[in-house]
Amino acid sequence: MADQKQSGFGLWVNQHIMPPIMKFVNTKAITALQNGMVYSLPFIIIGSIFLILGNIPIKSVADAINASGWGAIFAQANNTTFQMMGLWAAIGIAYVYVKNENYEPLAPGLTSAAAFLMLQNLSIDNPLKAALTSGLTDGSMTGKVVTENIDKLPHALQSFLESPVTGVINTKWLGGDGMIAAIIVGLLVGWIYTMIMKAGWTIKMPAQVPPAVSNQFTAMIPSGVILTGSMLIYAAFNAFAHTDFLNWIYNTLQIPLQGISDSFGGAIAIGFLVPFFWFFGVHGGLIMGSLVAPMLQANTADNARLFAEGKLTIAQGAHVVTNEFYNNFINLIGSGITIGLIIFTLVAAKSVQLKSIGKLELVPGIFNINEPFLFGLPIVMNPMLAVPFFLTPLVVAASTYLVIKTGIVPPLNGVAAPWTTPAVISGFLIGGWKMAIWQACTLLISTAIYWPFARKYDKVLLAKEMKEAKQEANK
Repeated sequence: MADQKQSGFGLWVNQHIMPPIMKFVNTKAITALQNGMVYSLPFIIIGSIFLILGNIPIKSVADAINASGWGAIFAQANNTTFQMMGLWAAIGIAYVYVKNENYEPLAPGLTSAAAFLMLQNLSIDNPLKAALTSGLTDGSMTGKVVTENIDKLPHALQSFLESPVTGVINTKWLGGDGMIAAIIVGLLVGWIYTMIMKAGWTIKMPAQVPPAVSNQFTAMIPSGVILTGSMLIYAAFNAFAHTDFLNWIYNTLQIPLQGISDSFGGAIAIGFLVPFFWFFGVHGGLIMGSLVAPMLQANTADNARLFAEGKLTIAQGAHVVTNEFYNNFINLIGSGITIGLIIFTLVAAKSVQLKSIGKLELVPGIFNINEPFLFGLPIVMNPMLAVPFFLTPLVVAASTYLVIKTGIVPPLNGVAAPWTTPAVISGFLIGGWKMAIWQACTLLISTAIYWPFARKYDKVLLAKEMKEAKQEANK
């Protein structure tokens, strides 16, 4: 009866819940967002290597690197790769959107980059003012004297300090802080470019003109319309809001969204929804990754910046829930954190089915791939394994959030370990030795939760196998 009820519930979910979700996930915008963000992945991972090299957690080594000048070189490499994820996203999203509509995609990708840059003020605050007002506020007598008397400086010097440095690109907006704006720009550029192309508003060259030249003339009108529109948007924000589009999006959208994603409730919701979708045979990691990756990557970028500045603490604004929290805890060993199930199959399973599939899953599981369990065991639509499959990510998400928030382990440092990095090793890379120990603890949590359910399921399978063997022998 329980199986029938579960099957009935599963049928209801597949008929009423999954269709609208899948319709949304497969929209042009979400597909472009999901696939376009992937283009930033090489730069994020390579930039993470430079971040590690520039911040070796051994003081003597770090001092030697900085003294040799290589610390600044590693910072330069990180700042032009990892810290430009917003720019890469703007290009990639527009590129994929237009490519999926079967038009030449490079021009709209570059148009998106130009629009993204055009929508921000090409200026930064005077670095001398920043140094005087914050860089020297270290509690020293010099710092106190300067900061307490800055308003007494000559008017000309005060005016100079208040004047921004113009004609420069503020790299703050090219990274995580500009992520939501980059997504909006990439999607709008892709959509508008496609609409103009479908309307036929293009310059058509004779067939004899080489494609490389012809494509650029074809792109001229849609790119011109988009860039002119971007200029007018910049002008409107500058005149009426006294800010720019990127700054406005950051304050009105991105900060609230990052706050939601970085909350305890956000961690719990992500931890629940990934296995929920997988249980019904839908790629939960893909769906949730599409929805939350922009905010989580922005959180990662903030932590990476704080780590490089030596300020990686919750008190100074570090985030708990980042993209690595998602990849290396909620999805550790694959969705459902199934390491406990692997251990049971290798150590205590008696049924042939669990033993054989456990051996097949061992190596993929080490690299955080658990599809052999999801579809071969199976876990998908299996009520006997539903409770640990849902419960384990929830417990791990909640406990990991709390140990970071309370300072038992430090916040994640912004290093983007590839999702296939084995457990404990990934923990060390993304948070040091304390995080590696905690990650090992989450493997024990998984084992404790899965064990009783796996043992009961194993008994059911063993009884079934023995019955089938007996029937075969009696033939």
